[in-house]
Amino acid sequence: MSHHNTIFSQILKLVPRHEFMSLAKKHDGAIRSDTMNRWTQFIAMSTAQLSGRSSLRDIESTIISQKHLNYHLGSGSIKRTTLARANQKRPAAFFEDLFAKLYQRCQSTAPRHKFKFKRKLFSLDSSLLDVSLKVFPQANYNRMKAAFKLHVGLDHDGLIPAFATVTRGKIGDQTQAKMMRFPKGSILVFDRGYSDYRWHNELTDKGIFWVTRLRSHAKYCILERREANKAEDITSDQIVKLTSHRASKYNLRPIRRVGFYDRETKKHYVFFTNHMDWSAKTIADIYKQRWQVELFFKWIKQNLKIKSFLGNNDNAVMTQVMIALCVYLILAYLKFQSRIQISLQQITRLIHVNLFIKRDLIDLLKPLKEPDRPTEQWRLL
Repeated sequence: MSHHNTIFSQILKLVPRHEFMSLAKKHDGAIRSDTMNRWTQFIAMSTAQLSGRSSLRDIESTIISQKHLNYHLGSGSIKRTTLARANQKRPAAFFEDLFAKLYQRCQSTAPRHKFKFKRKLFSLDSSLLDVSLKVFPQANYNRMKAAFKLHVGLDHDGLIPAFATVTRGKIGDQTQAKMMRFPKGSILVFDRGYSDYRWHNELTDKGIFWVTRLRSHAKYCILERREANKAEDITSDQIVKLTSHRASKYNLRPIRRVGFYDRETKKHYVFFTNHMDWSAKTIADIYKQRWQVELFFKWIKQNLKIKSFLGNNDNAVMTQVMIALCVYLILAYLKFQSRIQISLQQITRLIHVNLFIKRDLIDLLKPLKEPDRPTEQWRLL
């Protein structure tokens, strides 16, 4: 009978350890021997994500119960006080860099988006992470609550986050979007929350295409009317120039306005884009794909631990969220590389209940085969 390490140990082997240690040396330098290192911190927090642990005491108890496996995990001893201190004081920027490394590796195995064009497609959005106003007074969002905000740029190749950061809830979406760097020729999809004419113009200058919906009070004049394909539910296709004071101030280029009637929702939508050549239906279909980022937020909130936090400062919150996203990328890479057909949620559930079982990881994720039953057993005599 072949020997296997635990499911958790096999998952951790998917993390490029040499790159991990290089990042740790870059961010932390030399540390005292009695200090919790980054790998131990990552193992502890990943345990919470993969096994559903909800407190520092839970994490400590879980790992102590599996103390004999520490050698295979490469982990040192874990105490809740030491872990709490590491989460609060050791810069979360380390896990932002680890996230970027894991995303780069996922790109090589991720399936492409469904559109015929080969350009990269990204959806931008943010989601509030509600927290207690008493515990996080620095993150006050309004008089009733406090909140942090997770900003994400979702890559539609594989539906994985390409960019992510955590801020306090009041930080605007546009502020973080402007800090993201997208490859030339890529397409961005975003909603009205990113309505910044100057930024739109800068994206055009950089050779980046975008599709969005402008605010209802946007002023424009029509420069050209194109034929609208009614059979594809296109109600209008026009070249327009924005005429508001702000638009005139930034000398914006003409853009394209596409009207679309959605038979499913029975609503009329108006999209704006700086791409002049694609069919109007393609523009509408691109914007509809923005819904994938909403599904992503829903998934991580249901399956990962980012709704209750194990520390009470900004760094601890960012550390926990970025580790959760790193775990998401590890599971996505496992799915892409193994070409397993079950959903990411099914993978997460199987790992959750088998985390410390010694079994082959890929066999665990393969669908069970129905045993062969002799037909004679089912015959009525």
